Amino acid sequence: MPELPTLVVVSGPAGSGKTTLAHLLAAAIGCPAVSRDEIKEGMVHATPGFVAGPGDELTRRTLPVFFGVLELLLRAGVTTVAEAAFQDHVWRPRLEPLAALAELRIVQCVAPDQVAFGRQRQRHQDNPVRRAHDDPQGGYDAAGRPVFSRVSLEVPTIEVDTTDGYRPELDQIVAFAGRGRS
Repeated sequence: MPELPTLVVVSGPAGSGKTTLAHLLAAAIGCPAVSRDEIKEGMVHATPGFVAGPGDELTRRTLPVFFGVLELLLRAGVTTVAEAAFQDHVWRPRLEPLAALAELRIVQCVAPDQVAFGRQRQRHQDNPVRRAHDDPQGGYDAAGRPVFSRVSLEVPTIEVDTTDGYRPELDQIVAFAGRGRS
């Protein structure tokens, strides 16, 4: 019987470095990276005049598309890196069923609040496709603290500090995420 694929869940507050790390991991492991924000940003192209807002139409449509893509890949036996700000109350109920289709691993990105908040603000200034998201504060409160609740699943988890490079080192993260596969 074939082995289950791996679903590597890369999570963390906005600006914690999760998208960059997810794409690096996917390239190193040799699998696709699926990003919730990138799916929504792609939907904007087919939605003329779209204006982001709390609970907007594209936000509501993105979640089932994101999980549909993940399920399709996992059912086909494809190891996949999934990246999003996986808030526990929203995402855990959708991740739990995927445990029957894949070995789950969680990579939790962290950075000091002021670093992550600064990255988030800079990204909004530099990247016009960020207009797809109604997060001018980027998931941070007025004091620059993240409004974030880590996804809580009983699966192997590693915390990665992205302040300046990666701690632990990228090769260690790849070994964890890829279960030692090369």
